[in-house]
This record gives sequence, structure tokens and C-alpha cells, in this order.
Amino acid sequence: MTFKDLKEAVNLTVIVAALGYFVDMFDITLFGVVRKASLQAIGITEAADLLKYGVQLYNYQMIGMMIGGIIWGVLADKKGRTKVIFASIALYSAGNIANAFVTNIEMYALCRLITGIGLAGELGAAITLVAESLPIRLRGLGTTIVATMGLMGSVAAALFGSMLTWHLAYVVGGVGGILLLFMRYKLSDSAQFTNVVKDKNIERGNIWMLFTKERLPRYIFCILAGIPIYFMTGILFTFSPEILQGLGYTNQLSAAEALLYGTIGLTIGDLLSGLLSQKLQSRKKSIAFSLVMAMILTVCFIFYPHTDNSTILALCFLLGICAGYWAVLITTAAEQFGTNLRGTVASTVPNFVRGSAVVATTLFLFLKTSMGLTSVLAVSTVGFIWFALALFSLTKLKETFTQDLNFVEK
Repeated sequence: MTFKDLKEAVNLTVIVAALGYFVDMFDITLFGVVRKASLQAIGITEAADLLKYGVQLYNYQMIGMMIGGIIWGVLADKKGRTKVIFASIALYSAGNIANAFVTNIEMYALCRLITGIGLAGELGAAITLVAESLPIRLRGLGTTIVATMGLMGSVAAALFGSMLTWHLAYVVGGVGGILLLFMRYKLSDSAQFTNVVKDKNIERGNIWMLFTKERLPRYIFCILAGIPIYFMTGILFTFSPEILQGLGYTNQLSAAEALLYGTIGLTIGDLLSGLLSQKLQSRKKSIAFSLVMAMILTVCFIFYPHTDNSTILALCFLLGICAGYWAVLITTAAEQFGTNLRGTVASTVPNFVRGSAVVATTLFLFLKTSMGLTSVLAVSTVGFIWFALALFSLTKLKETFTQDLNFVEK
């Protein structure tokens, strides 16, 4: 990669997509940071209830993102990538501001659901638009820039969420999205998508086209290859205080601290995994390296006898780096499918990956409360299953680094 390559990759489409994902990730991460303070403000103060309702609200958000992923994905292929970017940013910005004014758990749950639906659309549409707009040699670099900028939004959320009141933090996130809308009007869809629209014989955005013997396994493998990311961020980081307490750790550690160090690692990791992919000329090798390192560090996080916060936060940082194969994963998923289904896939895959956190947290709580397993065994069991599924799925995906995206599904 040369400076000329970087200069060519950083065009208006990439900049607007990157800023959109920055606000997107700011809002997604913010809930984990202000979860405890916001729940306490509406009258939920017991430690068990904070965990219970925190998981419920997190799951509402993730369910919203799975629903939204389908809606926005289909619309991205039917109506256009840029229209979805605009509409999704508008919805999650309004939803985020509404979060600042909740007074009970029911209102909070509804706001998280609506916000989740809005948050589901930006990344998939942005990655699809960038991948289709750049030449093959710069495609991975462009999507890496988008994802790295987005994960800087997570870092910003961890910082601002700790500095501001929870009400103000939500408002800041919403207003940031609204301001971004003024930049969106300059975007246009790719020539590839425009050409497909002109051909009335090509069916676009039909999600049922994924349910064929050939496409469905490919689609599922794309999802499963990414689920460890949200095992780490959705369980190890977001619920680190409760997990560590169950592991016998007595020092005070906030989820905001774990998320801050984890998301700083994610930002660096997304950049590094993208650059590694460019260097190796392979998406799959980059993802495989991240998964293997993440497994090793997860074992350390769970079984290492922690004595102070610095060791835990260092592990969160390193785990974040390993979980940073997000851009490479979504780019891989987008490259697996034709232009008439690419928006659907690129929007649904990341949101079903995020939604896997619902399954992970539910399974963790079931093993811990209903099956009577210790926190160590419960977390270990979930982690083992998630990593095994990801590695197996990765072996089933084709390498797409040099894939020409100018094709359709028939």
C-alpha cells in the first residue's frame, strides 16, 4: 500500500460512510457504558436486577438490529444504498434522543428496540457502497477505513459516556447523527447497482433467494464466522463486572472501563486486520489469525488469577485487537454474493452476528442460573461453542480477495 493508494481510497463516499459508522458505533456502545447509571436513575438498584434488566435491554436492542438488518438490507437492494444510509441514520438518531427521556423499563425497552432497528442499516449499506465504488486493489482498504473510523466511535462513546450524564450522552449521540444527514445528500449509488436497476429482468432484494441449497450454507457460514466478536464485546466486556465478581474477583471494575480499553483495541485491530488482509492478499487468513489469538486470550481472561484491574484491562485491550476483524468479515460477506443481493447480505450478516449476543447472553444466564454452573464454566462453555462454530465456518467460505463484484445472483 502506498500513499497514492490511500489518497485514492479516501474519497467522499468513504468519508461519509466512515462518519456514519462512527455515529452508529457510538450509539451501539453507549448503552453498555451508561447501562448501570440509567437503570439506577429509573429506580432499578439491586445488583441482580441491574444484570437482569441490563441483559433484557441489550437483547431488545439486538433483536431490533436483526429485524432492522432484514428491512434495511432488502431496501438497500430495492431502493438504493444511499437512501438506506440516510433513513437508518435518521431513525437511530431520533431513537437515541428518545432514550434520554425514559422514565421506566418499558419505555427504555421500546426505545432500545427502535434504536436497534435504526442502527441496523448504516454499516451494511456503507460497506456495500464502498466495496462497489472502489477498484479491487483498494476495496479492502476502503472498507477498513470505514470500520476503523466506526470503532473510533466506540472509543468516543466510552469516553463521553463516562464524562457526561447518561441523558446528555444519549442526546449527543442523536444530534451527531442528525448533523451527519447534511453530508449524505452528496452521495450517489455505484455504477454497478445503477446498471442492475436498469435491467428490469434482474430481481433485487428478494431475501428468499438466499434460501437455496447453494446460497443458504454460504450465508450462514458468513454469520457464524463473526459470532466470537460479540461474545467478546457482548459478554466479556459489557458484563465484565458481574462475570469477574462470579469468578471471585473483589476489586471494583466498571463496564465502561472494560468497554473503553476493549474498543480502543477493536479500533486498532480493525485497522491491523485490514492491513494484514491487504498484505497477505487474503481475507480468510487474516480472520483465522484473529480467531486463534482471540481464543488464547479468552482462556487467559477466564482462567488467569487476576489480582488487579490493570491485568484485566490489558486483556480487554488485546481481546479488542483480536475481535477487530469486523471490516474484513463484512467485506468478505459482501463479496460472496451478487449485486442484486449484496445489500441484503451486507446488512443482515453483521446484524445477525450482533444478534448472536442475544443467544450468547441467554445461554450464559441459563447455564449459570438454571443449570447451576459456575461463571467460569458457563462463560467457558459459551466461548468454546462460539469459537468452534466460527473456525469451522471460515473453512467453508471461499477466498474473495480478488473477486470481481460485477455479477448478479440468478
